Amino acid sequence: MIPGPIPVSVLTGFLGAGKTTLLNRLLKDPALADTAVIINEFGDVAIDHLLVENSSDGIIQLADGCLCCTVRGDLVDTLADLVDRLQTGRIARLARVIVETTGLADPAPVLQSIMGHPALVQAYRLDGVIALVDAVNAEATLDAHIEAVKQVAVADRLVIAKSDLVRDQGALEVLAARLRHINPSAPIIDARTPGTGCSALFDCGVYNPASKSADVRRWLGEEAAHAHGDCGPGHGHGHDHGDHHEHHRHDSRIRTFTLTHDKPVPYAAIEMFLDLLRSAHGDKLLRMKGVIELADDPSRPLVVHGVQRLLHPPARLPAWPDATRGTRLVLITLDMPADYVRRLFAAFTDTPAVDTPDRAALVDNPLAIAGLR
Repeated sequence: MIPGPIPVSVLTGFLGAGKTTLLNRLLKDPALADTAVIINEFGDVAIDHLLVENSSDGIIQLADGCLCCTVRGDLVDTLADLVDRLQTGRIARLARVIVETTGLADPAPVLQSIMGHPALVQAYRLDGVIALVDAVNAEATLDAHIEAVKQVAVADRLVIAKSDLVRDQGALEVLAARLRHINPSAPIIDARTPGTGCSALFDCGVYNPASKSADVRRWLGEEAAHAHGDCGPGHGHGHDHGDHHEHHRHDSRIRTFTLTHDKPVPYAAIEMFLDLLRSAHGDKLLRMKGVIELADDPSRPLVVHGVQRLLHPPARLPAWPDATRGTRLVLITLDMPADYVRRLFAAFTDTPAVDTPDRAALVDNPLAIAGLR
């Protein structure tokens, strides 16, 4: 989690949400000079820049120095090609990459491509996910398409577009409340506001370029950073939204909750907890962020970041950015049984509970059959 790797921002949103309109506006900002833009199908996107160089391999030089890359094959190949161009001098500088997904795309495979490739993870770091929401059609879209709900759920920033076309201010407030219900930690930004620019949408990662230090609270979400106790059904802390808004059948499938532990934990315990969680319910784990206080070196927090079954290589921060220590894991899930997660986390953090197995019972049971759960 250092400033060296190139930040990658994922721009998502359902069909017609206004991704390209926002992208065109952003690319006029000098702060996005030396930025590569990766899009899924160039024929569907109108970039409002003068094209000054058109190469046969789908990478087009724009007038302001940006690069527009069409994804004809695998995203990994495109990202690797950008690194090769940078290393061989065909690109003088590459400050940022923006990946615009198709409107029907599940963001998870895109995030996995960035976070999971052993070579790319050395050159790139996931900065954040920006999800656009069409204010006119959002309610119907979220009701009809689980992909749209997942786009909102995994976002670090939510941008409401086309709000000027909605006459009823109350409808906008209802939409904002619904977005907060799906994703309580992401700031909601109106695309019309003058401040909807690079500073508001980018630099979502744990590293804060402004302060040149880690900003865990900003990365995890303000409320999640201060959460205490385990969050699940019947608990009063954090966010567990599975029992609300039953009329939105897709929304009720998304649960965002925070697991916390106040004492240092062994790395092996956290490693086994994450392994079991991903093996049992990895497909339901849309996204996970966490900061962990380890027993072997409590002074240097461990940062973990995962998407479904893929866990980004954990990284150590040089020091705690504030006085708040302990373990904080924020999970965004789809149809995942919260009680299972809560009990598993309690077992591996040695939190006593009635009729709940402890870590030793899970991993040292002499009667257990290897490979059988």
